[in-house]
Amino acid sequence: GLFETSVENLRDVPTTMYFNVPAGYGLLIPYLQADSELRDRFFKDLDVLFYAAAALPQTLWEQLEELSIASRGERVRMLSAWGSTETAPMATTVHFTIEQAGVIGLPAPGTEIKLAPVGAKMELRVKGPNVTPGYWRQPELTEAAFDEDGFFKMGDAGKLVDTDDPAKGLAFDGRIAENFKLLSGTWVHVGELRVAAIAACAPVIQDAVVTGHDRDEIGLLIFPNLAACRGLIPGTTDTMDVGEIVTHPAVLERIEAGLAVHNEHNSSGSRRISRALLLTEPPSIDANEITDKGYLNQRAILDHRADQVNRLYGGLGPDIVVI
Repeated sequence: GLFETSVENLRDVPTTMYFNVPAGYGLLIPYLQADSELRDRFFKDLDVLFYAAAALPQTLWEQLEELSIASRGERVRMLSAWGSTETAPMATTVHFTIEQAGVIGLPAPGTEIKLAPVGAKMELRVKGPNVTPGYWRQPELTEAAFDEDGFFKMGDAGKLVDTDDPAKGLAFDGRIAENFKLLSGTWVHVGELRVAAIAACAPVIQDAVVTGHDRDEIGLLIFPNLAACRGLIPGTTDTMDVGEIVTHPAVLERIEAGLAVHNEHNSSGSRRISRALLLTEPPSIDANEITDKGYLNQRAILDHRADQVNRLYGGLGPDIVVI
C-alpha cells in the first residue's frame, strides 16, 4: 500500500533528519530489520530521529537504537516535543540528549507549564504567547478550557523525569480523559497500560485500545503490525489475507505469550489484561478514530466498534485471545 511507497522513497532519498509518529516507526522498523541495505541507506546520513503526537513504546526506541548501532556503530540521537493545536503546536521541546522514550523535554521559550493534580495524575497545563485565546464563538468551551490562573488544560498527564533535578525535563504520563473505572471501582490508567501492552507483545501490535469501562476485566482491541505478523508466519506472502494473518496460530501465540508475561508482573486488577481481539480494519479517519495529531481516539474507537467490544467479552472466536 501507501507505506511501501514511503519505504521506497527512503531508499531513493537518504535523509539527515527523520520525523514520524510512533505508529509510523512501528511500521518502518520491520522493513529496516528485514533489509540491511535499506537500513544502511536510511542511517547513512541521519543526524537525528524525531517523534511526537503520541507515546513511543520503549521497545521501539530500543529497536531503533539496535538498528542504528548495527548500521553505523553508534546511536542516532532521538528528539521529541509535546503540545497541541491550541499551543501552536509546541509547548515543550527536547533539546538535549535523552536516554529513554517518553521524555517530552522542557517548556519552550516564553512558555509556562503547570502540573495540576487531577485524580491520581498531574495534568499538564500551558500558558504563553503560543496558546490560543479561545475557541471561535464558543465562550462556554473557552471558559472550560482554562483554569483560574489562565493555564490551558491539555488533558494530558505528566511528571518530572527526576524530582530532584527538574532540568532533566518532563515525561508524558498518558491521557487523563481516557482513564476509566472497572466495575470494582478500580481506576485503569489507559496510556501507560497501552504502552506496556505494545511492549509486551512486540513487534506484532501496531497500536491498541484498552477496554473494560464498567466491566469486570481489562481487554484490548489490537491493531496488528501486519509486516511483523507476516514475519512470524512461515512461507507467508504480501498477498496473504488480513483475516488469515490475525487468526494464524503463530500470531495468536505471540500475543498470548506476551500478555502472559505482562500479567506475571502486573497481577492487580488495574493492570492485568484478560483478553484481546485482533482487528482486521485499520483505524478510520472518517469515523474520527484518529486525531489530528495521528493519535488513536480511544473513545471514538470504542463507540464505533461497540459490537467488537461486546464480542470480545461475549465469548471465544478465532481472532480472540483469552489469558
